[in-house]
Amino acid sequence: QVRLVESGGGLVQPGGSLRLSCAASGTIFSVGTMNWYRQAPGKERELVAVIDSSSGTDYADSVKGRFTISRDNAKNTVYLQMNSLKPEDTAVYYCNAEIAPYSDYRSYYYWGQGTQVTVSS
Repeated sequence: QVRLVESGGGLVQPGGSLRLSCAASGTIFSVGTMNWYRQAPGKERELVAVIDSSSGTDYADSVKGRFTISRDNAKNTVYLQMNSLKPEDTAVYYCNAEIAPYSDYRSYYYWGQGTQVTVSS
């Protein structure tokens, strides 16, 4: 069984920073692409940042230059450093990862439970 657990959310003032973490645990053979999504009230879930197994990255236009995704393969953990936060960044942030639990390399996408980020003065 695979589990993803996010941490690091909270309340921050506009212009502030937060660092989110998401650790994968359980039966894991390999971890592929890891992603951060967010969902604001009344809106659809949107992809924020992607990091592949070679640490290639991509970002939504709305966060480019402000957010940085990174990963620690030894810890099966993905991070999202969020700087210059804006009120419109307020959302529940979810991590998502492509994980192969066994050596047959069949992989599945798993989701974390989400962590709330609120940007407000």
